[in-house]
Amino acid sequence: MAFFIDAMQKGGPFMWPILACAIFGAAISAERIYYIFFRADINGTAFFAQIQKLIMANNIDRAIKLCTAEPNRALARVLKAGLSRANRSEGEIQAAVDESVLEVYPTLSKRMPYLSMIANVATLTGLLGTIQGLIAAFEAVAHASAETKQTLLASGISVAMFTTLAGLVVAIPVLVVSSIIQGRITKIQDDVDQYATKTVNLLTARRRGTLDKEGGAEASA
Repeated sequence: MAFFIDAMQKGGPFMWPILACAIFGAAISAERIYYIFFRADINGTAFFAQIQKLIMANNIDRAIKLCTAEPNRALARVLKAGLSRANRSEGEIQAAVDESVLEVYPTLSKRMPYLSMIANVATLTGLLGTIQGLIAAFEAVAHASAETKQTLLASGISVAMFTTLAGLVVAIPVLVVSSIIQGRITKIQDDVDQYATKTVNLLTARRRGTLDKEGGAEASA
């Protein structure tokens, strides 16, 4: 804590916007981690296996209830949209799934661009503080009296070093966390694309009466 207070004092005014970046970055990261990892994500393979069994058993209502029980899961929301149109045409089923995807995907990526922006702003603000500190140091060397030169030089170097350090300390973790979250978002989207397509195919085959015991469509003669 003492080091933090000392750094804020010696780093100059640019330490405050860097601190603001750290606070906003931590808040957005925490919110996205909670939503993506603990609310929106689900074991896609296991969940679809249950849905597949219910479709095979022609128990669409039970499949819909299973999706309803997971209202925040991206995959459940998309599959529910298709299941709710199970007795409609293939085009209507696909349209319902596509519409749900357009609603779900933005909620997954919500506020993610801010993380990369915060990392860039923190880095650039640190660089700006570095330049300010170096200018102050050179000014001290060039114009300050012998009595104050050492103090002003040390002060300018402190500003340069502390702002550089602070900017990188904020930017690097934010970028790492952003990459981890984005990786999980991509995994969720891949699951949605894969299992939504399989569900549409199952429902279409069911409507045509060509659903075999393996969950696929029997080849038409």
